[in-house]
Amino acid sequence: MASQKENFSSLNKILCDIQDLKSISNVLIWDQSTHMPVNGAAMRGRQFSTLGKLTHEKFVGTEVKNLLNSLEGYENSFPYESYESSLLRFVRKEFAKATKLSPSFVNTMLEHQAASYDMWIKARAENNFKLIEPYLEKTLELSKTYAQHFEHEHIADPLIAESDEGFSAKQLKVIFQNLRQALVPLVDQVTKKEHVDDSCLTKHYPIDKQEKFNKYLVESLGYNFNSGRIDTTHHPFMITFSHGDVRITTRYKENNLAESLFSSIHEMGHAFYELGVDPSLDGTFLYGGTSSGVHESQSRLWENIVARSKHFWQHYYPILQKEFPQNLASVSLNEFYKSINKVSKSLIRTDADELTYNLHVTIRFDLELEMLEGNLKICDLPQAWNERYKKDLGVDVKSDDHGCLQDVHWFSSLIGGQFQGYTLGNIMSAQFYAAAVRANPTLESEIAVGEFGTLRTWLRNNLHQYGKKFTGLEVLKKATGQDLNIDPYISYLKRKFL
Repeated sequence: MASQKENFSSLNKILCDIQDLKSISNVLIWDQSTHMPVNGAAMRGRQFSTLGKLTHEKFVGTEVKNLLNSLEGYENSFPYESYESSLLRFVRKEFAKATKLSPSFVNTMLEHQAASYDMWIKARAENNFKLIEPYLEKTLELSKTYAQHFEHEHIADPLIAESDEGFSAKQLKVIFQNLRQALVPLVDQVTKKEHVDDSCLTKHYPIDKQEKFNKYLVESLGYNFNSGRIDTTHHPFMITFSHGDVRITTRYKENNLAESLFSSIHEMGHAFYELGVDPSLDGTFLYGGTSSGVHESQSRLWENIVARSKHFWQHYYPILQKEFPQNLASVSLNEFYKSINKVSKSLIRTDADELTYNLHVTIRFDLELEMLEGNLKICDLPQAWNERYKKDLGVDVKSDDHGCLQDVHWFSSLIGGQFQGYTLGNIMSAQFYAAAVRANPTLESEIAVGEFGTLRTWLRNNLHQYGKKFTGLEVLKKATGQDLNIDPYISYLKRKFL
């Protein structure tokens, strides 16, 4: 009879094989979003479903089940943060969830998501919601079916837990309400204070020169092109194949410098997290970020707290001016700093400033709940979206490509649990950064001269390295000594914008 040590080794081997299948699927996702020809869409959907079915069947099979049963209590022989204890904790939770879903349901879901993504690209390009409407109807049906497989207080709870364990719809409603109460008057106060001319960002910026500067910038911040690459896509994302291959994407507009600049840095922040995971976890179930919120905290930390700070541009602005002298030579550092931090009530979430950003997320979160609760029909989504933007941000949505079609999430995944991570990430980013500054008081003066090693090292040592060994809330407490708290985030915004 095999010992528990031998059984653990056998389980680990199976799980690594499953992780390889997931990584292969990620390669197909990256290709679909960057280089795949249009006529490859139909077969790609079938390939996704085949890989997904194989992965799911291998994970929920009797071999994994029997090995987990044989390892009952084995994790108690090791420290809580050990590989053995962390892996078994994580795998037991994932196995319990996966066994509630049939292979046929997983197959249907993955195939539909691939087809929906391709139709979204077409619908968005043509500004035609009717094209994607039947796909979104099926996505809502699949989302509800997924949630019904699990015990829940609110139908959104299982979908939220999938990306942000430890949070529920009830808790998030309170967080969003408290943020809204703090942010709405702050937005009004700042937007009435002074007019900011940001026209320097919307002049003609040749895409080839933007690409050159973006590559230089993320590399100088510490992104290693021997372990990644940067490509263009419809909706920027980061994706991981292995510890030695973590890729980022961005998108360019010739008349908008900020679009690619900050999306590149945002995705780089995600990549830093993945690249900072302990290499010994590569290829295992514990490799990668632990939650949507923690992952977003890293992208938002680099994009906003670091790259929209004045000390950051004290170093990089002269370099940027030399790259685009016709547009920026006569624009002062202070004018540029105000331009990239201009607060305005706008339509596009990914372009939103730090103050209004969470209002965009709140709208999406509320609409998700309404759709799942049956209080909002898919056919009425564009109108409901437009009404909320008018009410919350005072802007008129003229077209669906600038409205409910702008984000990829509902069209490539499920409805529910898709957006709260952005706001949780904003809150956590302020907590992580404040803790890093407390530990390294000279951090901001280092950033002002283009030195980022101290910050990268602190983040790697205090949260990146652990991968999925701990939950998002555990990592937050471990790195900062605090539970989730909106106060540091609100204080940061007030210091900056007032």
